[in-house]
Amino acid sequence: MPLAPGVVLVTVPGGGLAVRTPDGTFLRVDTAGTEPHAATALLTGRPAPDGAPAAAPGTRPGPGPGTRPAVDSSPEPGPESAPEPGPDRLTAAFAEAGYTGDTPPPPLTGRTVAVLGDPVLTAPLTRFVRDAGGLTRTVTPEEAATLDGDRTAVVWCLDGPVPPGLWDDADRLPDRGTAWLRTHREGAHAWIEPPATGPGDVTSAHVRLRRLAATPAHRELAALWAGHGTSDNGPRHSEASAALTAALLTADLLAWAAGAPPAVRRRLRRLDLRDLAVTGHPVLPVPDVAPLPAPASGAVPPTPAPAPAPGPAPSVRPA
Repeated sequence: MPLAPGVVLVTVPGGGLAVRTPDGTFLRVDTAGTEPHAATALLTGRPAPDGAPAAAPGTRPGPGPGTRPAVDSSPEPGPESAPEPGPDRLTAAFAEAGYTGDTPPPPLTGRTVAVLGDPVLTAPLTRFVRDAGGLTRTVTPEEAATLDGDRTAVVWCLDGPVPPGLWDDADRLPDRGTAWLRTHREGAHAWIEPPATGPGDVTSAHVRLRRLAATPAHRELAALWAGHGTSDNGPRHSEASAALTAALLTADLLAWAAGAPPAVRRRLRRLDLRDLAVTGHPVLPVPDVAPLPAPASGAVPPTPAPAPAPGPAPSVRPA
């Protein structure tokens, strides 16, 4: 059986055999009497180097100084117990630890990702999803809002601001179990919003409310989102920034396929298109609140404020 992906056997001169795990940890191995080169050949299925001693079945000396035994080499007492060959115990120990085995399927196998938006972003995203084993399909906004299924995700990519109300219907996807991911650009910044994978997760409406609450220029930002501004003419996504944005979205899809812990579902990221710097910002859902009561009948309307007096000459200053 081959070594698992990321597992490497290391023959240490004068130190026996070691294994490097996929996360980079080194462990020393008790080879149960099997010479390190022969143990490597046994575990990889490749012949030992010329001149290396062969495996020694049936020999079971104790572990050397400072080694970590692969398995407990002492059989349980009893009349029927008998020594087990060293190579067999070695291969069994590696299999039990998960260091041997067939290559697992790609992480998005069996998942469908519906993609829509601007091709500068959807093209690299589609390639990355397929490389990870996922199925992709291109959908319209109307189709995206109707998708259903806990193995389906919708990813909407915009190389520009979000028009008012565009994502309102898609915000209901997590309530039906469909994952909902999105990105858009405002000026020189691309925003990669957290994946919403179920009821109660962060939607695009929640992100807007949190961003308004976090800035003193909330009136100006709300007016910009409502369309009361000149057209946003860039800088647009470059090939590099589009690939990075698609990679970050793919990372969120991989997290979704693996269970999407809360830290991923509460993370808003901002990408500066000028230097490709990525910053993360925690964001929480906004709980529903009761609407404000309607004014009582017969209430006196507020008196309009007087017109302001002429002020100083126009200037540009922070909001």
